[in-house]
Amino acid sequence: MDRVKMVAKVRDFSQVWDVVVIGGGATGLGTALDAATRGYRTLLLEQHDFSKGTSSRSTKLIHGGVRYLKQGNISLVLEALHERGLLMQNASHLVRNQSFIVPAYSWWDGPFYGVGMKVYDLMAGKLGLGHSRLLSREETIEHIPTVETRDLHGGVLYFDGQFDDSRLAINLAQTIVDYGGVPINYMKVLGLLKARNLIEGVVAEDAETGTTYEVRARVVVNATGVYADKIVKMDDPAAEKLIVPSQGVHLVLDREFLPGDSAIMVPHTDDGRVLFAVPWHGRVVVGTTDTIVSEVLLEPRAQDQEVDFILNNAARYLAKDPGPENVLSVFAGLRPLANPGGGVQTAQISRDHHLMVSHSGLVTITGGKWTTYRKMAEDTINQARLVGGLAEAECCTANLPIHGSQGKPPSEGSLEQYGADGEAINNLIAETPELGHRLHERLPYLKAEVVHAVRREMARTVEDVLARRMRALFLDAVASVEMVPEVIQMMAAELGRGDAWQESQLADYRKLASAYVLQ
Repeated sequence: MDRVKMVAKVRDFSQVWDVVVIGGGATGLGTALDAATRGYRTLLLEQHDFSKGTSSRSTKLIHGGVRYLKQGNISLVLEALHERGLLMQNASHLVRNQSFIVPAYSWWDGPFYGVGMKVYDLMAGKLGLGHSRLLSREETIEHIPTVETRDLHGGVLYFDGQFDDSRLAINLAQTIVDYGGVPINYMKVLGLLKARNLIEGVVAEDAETGTTYEVRARVVVNATGVYADKIVKMDDPAAEKLIVPSQGVHLVLDREFLPGDSAIMVPHTDDGRVLFAVPWHGRVVVGTTDTIVSEVLLEPRAQDQEVDFILNNAARYLAKDPGPENVLSVFAGLRPLANPGGGVQTAQISRDHHLMVSHSGLVTITGGKWTTYRKMAEDTINQARLVGGLAEAECCTANLPIHGSQGKPPSEGSLEQYGADGEAINNLIAETPELGHRLHERLPYLKAEVVHAVRREMARTVEDVLARRMRALFLDAVASVEMVPEVIQMMAAELGRGDAWQESQLADYRKLASAYVLQ
């Protein structure tokens, strides 16, 4: 996956694209992949990097949604459980079976949640990941040695999926390329092209060169998440607001707070949300919050009360109370919730996805979540095909292996998340043994991964590498800053960048990372 080649395909393309997708998060990537695999000439344009926003800042779960079951949204849970099973098959190198424990601190919690999880199991059917069961007090402590034991009666064990979100995003972009599509990062859509009040393409600017392109398309899909309203306003300045952005914050702690293999699910917090503590890449991700925000930022900041909320709720279920000094990284993301019309708590707003087609033919997809990205994409392209008058072609992504998948769980090791591409990294190390060395003693990442990210994963900035190709910024923000000088030098050599670029990258990354460290 080479950005120079991708841009050249846009520059040299003299025909009309069948589908142009705006947005390179989970929804946009899934939509472009669906279109490309149907044989449509497909172009995806992302203003920053793939999964820069919400799609790299999730709770790292592929799940049916226990909370939605409690709310009675059976159709969403059924759909999500089905998609969870498909993704476990199609991206086996990234999505794995994760055991969860619901600690019970009253005698009726165990039976109550036990029944709910049995229903969860039944709804998953043949794509289930394992059978839930009640645990005794002793078994619960065995699974979670650091659980708060005061008043503990037992627990409920169940299974869901856990994954690496931005790694999946990169693999989706690679799969688009594998099927003839063209995904490009750092290509911002500035406006929509129209003829006779109908959309016939977009105007896009290459952020690296400043070059502007007029791109003709039979149909344009707006899959920009929290930025959806901005694209809708390009089409119709008088259009009503479609989404309400809601902020979710996560804290990353050392594994000493959750040393076992099981995650913790807290079914009810002060604001009615579910709280998770999930093992992830040798750390523990704890979250999340649900806070309506008025401003859409590319880098949202965690609010003090959100951090306190997570720490206070986590302390109720962990024997050792985590404090601000224990937080290795804090990150925030914005959810594109469908506009509820006001007066509704975000925890009660459905995560169903919503499709809209404007009078001029702009197809907009909003809402949803990572787990259901594939079904969202299928629904979107089904609609886009009609709008664009495209040749009839059936969706084929339900059983489509995603780039890197080997059809089996990955072998253990620092390169397991690359799946089949791990061989390419090992080849780099064989050619240059120095590349087999770690970049930092507190993190597992190798120098070869920097080279691989630039050459084969379209990484253009230090942030692309340390935040999304690797997850250093999310796992240990301070350590990631200490890695920057060496990573910059390696990237500059690969990209042919000079001193000015290196100095700018260093300053930009230090400023970015400061927001991931609790002050």
